[in-house]
Amino acid sequence: MAIQVNHSITIEDVARAAGVSRAAVSKVIRDAYGVSDEMKTKVEAAIDELGYRPRVSARAMRGATYTLGIEIPTIKNPFFTKIISGAASALEGTRYQLIIAPMGPHHDRGPQAIQVLADRQVDGILAVSTAVDPEWLEDLARHTPIVMLGRHDDSQHYDTLVNDDVEGARMAVRHLYDLGHRDIVHLTIDPVWEKHLPTGPHALRARSYRQTMAELGLADKARVVFLKSEEDGAREVALGILREPVRPTAFFAGHDELALGVLTAVADLGLTPSDVSVVGYDDTEIAAHPLVSLTSINQSGTRMGEITVRLLLERIAGRTEPVHEVITPKLMTRTSTAPPHEGRGRKPQAPRLLTPQPK
Repeated sequence: MAIQVNHSITIEDVARAAGVSRAAVSKVIRDAYGVSDEMKTKVEAAIDELGYRPRVSARAMRGATYTLGIEIPTIKNPFFTKIISGAASALEGTRYQLIIAPMGPHHDRGPQAIQVLADRQVDGILAVSTAVDPEWLEDLARHTPIVMLGRHDDSQHYDTLVNDDVEGARMAVRHLYDLGHRDIVHLTIDPVWEKHLPTGPHALRARSYRQTMAELGLADKARVVFLKSEEDGAREVALGILREPVRPTAFFAGHDELALGVLTAVADLGLTPSDVSVVGYDDTEIAAHPLVSLTSINQSGTRMGEITVRLLLERIAGRTEPVHEVITPKLMTRTSTAPPHEGRGRKPQAPRLLTPQPK
């Protein structure tokens, strides 16, 4: 649901709606010490109902803040670290500083993190979370330069920077197919994490996986497995699949973190890449580690961070027309993928007991 912001609402309006003092509202907004849970609940409910945002000095009156905000879903995924690194590198020698706002453990907190950056009057925002309503972004981008990374939106007021997720997924599946794999599972995130938006990167990768499998005559073998929650680890899901009577010979994972979980499950069962091959997506640094050696799709996170800064600075300088840039992915082949053993896709059957024939 989009956050409705009413800039005419004051802190006094919030205090009246919540039945508390102005000072109490201020304490809740500042997350000050000594605020009771009851007080916080009442004030936050009033803030949400009224659409209040803390009043700040107008940007035009105080000029640039020389800060750029980066909203990311989590600090755990190393791919986002590459984006931050690229952005920081592009800002070297300038007056700009980065403010990083992780979304946190709840996948629906993207709008709040972005709004916090906007409330701090950063000069531009790089947003990564896909669980953000496009209309809300369009409205916010009328006042704050925004680049949306990863979402294939046909936006009018904010820029987008994406990897060609359709081609990347096709490359992953065709690589496995060319090695001889036919039973290929796609492990990815639950669509709810992208608010079921068809423009989300994982939605496009899953769609491309299905299309490519159909093009290769393997539509009946196409199988997309969704990770239902962050607690529902990729390793546990993969172990369950690999223990089925007929196990797949390959996995294409939606990103490298999922792929690492699959690799762990493969190792736990004493299997080799010829038993079960694994392809990831993002080509994070750990993928290239010789003890991991994960075949992955490279979408150049560092370069994405650099391009994002360029787009934001162009916006800040006055550009108003939207820009939609696409990065071409690359397949990085390593030892996590190999031709399958003949007949290794099926678990060995228990030996048949012969019934003695009567003499």
